Amino acid sequence: MYYDEMQKKLNILQKKKEVIVLGIETSCDETSCAIVKNGRVVLSNVISTQIDIHTRFGGVVPEVASRNHILAITNVLDLALKQANMTLKDIDAVAVTYGAGLIGALMVGVSFAKSLAFSLNIPLIAVNHIRAHISANYITHKDLTPPFIGLIVSGGHTAIVKVKDYMSYKTIGSTLDDAIGEAYDKVARVIGLGYPGGPKIDKMAKNGKNVIKFSKDSFKNSYDCSFSGLKTAVINYVNSLNQKGKEIPKEDICASFQSQAVLPLIEKSLRACKEFSCDKLCVAGGVSANSFLRENITKLGEERGVKVFFPEFVLCTDNGAMIASLGYFNLMNNVGLSDINLDAVSNISL
Repeated sequence: MYYDEMQKKLNILQKKKEVIVLGIETSCDETSCAIVKNGRVVLSNVISTQIDIHTRFGGVVPEVASRNHILAITNVLDLALKQANMTLKDIDAVAVTYGAGLIGALMVGVSFAKSLAFSLNIPLIAVNHIRAHISANYITHKDLTPPFIGLIVSGGHTAIVKVKDYMSYKTIGSTLDDAIGEAYDKVARVIGLGYPGGPKIDKMAKNGKNVIKFSKDSFKNSYDCSFSGLKTAVINYVNSLNQKGKEIPKEDICASFQSQAVLPLIEKSLRACKEFSCDKLCVAGGVSANSFLRENITKLGEERGVKVFFPEFVLCTDNGAMIASLGYFNLMNNVGLSDINLDAVSNISL
């Protein structure tokens, strides 16, 4: 009954001039609720991060993350409504990340979203977290429309995709092992920088040089990539120096690792733009905030006639606004309407 009634409401919402979507994100260590109008205009975007909590462990502890989502989510929603100057009665639909992510963390957001949607008698929209990262660009760049090539770079995902339209995504290449953000964290840990590794390596690399050859790109002629070998090469290099009692050149390690991780991805992405005749490249995910990536991909993109788009920094990492944005486009295209039996899924394809 609920699903059938929501389908009717969905048909009405698709004709409405202004659609207000509440986005809920709890896939990892950020608890976020956001209210977005028409998929593009952010009315509020509240993010409660757990970085300080997980720093002591050197990375995210799933059970700890789940418990802190439970503690934070009600307050985060209340603040999001307050900042948007709205009440729950103003919300037209609830969009929630149902995957991919940490299963316990996802369950908190999914359960919360289901209870809200059911009690308010409004549509519940299931959102693919990986796709949502790309949608962050729709918020920052109001006139951006598909088709384009997308480069997703985050702690859990690394992929090059062809985005034909708002609902059509085709994976061109992806990592065969570690995601690039995961590799950053592991390298940072081994050289004593701590968690999160991405920003710390990016900062330290500015004072170093790419003079240490860790590994070569074994997938140079492919759109796929691998970071496990690069990560292992750094770990072996550091262990070798420690055994010999030599100083660890952290700045050069950071610069070398970063160059050898990022530059091949840039080359693959721009090659995909040429092959698929796309003059737009959208970068998304937590690593899209990386200064080395932004500088080099923008410069090379200009040289090859490709305009490169990035989300604003607050939308690079996990956030509810990107969930609400994709939720809106899902709603408008009859995708993702769910009932109260919606389950969290740890691994989903693009």
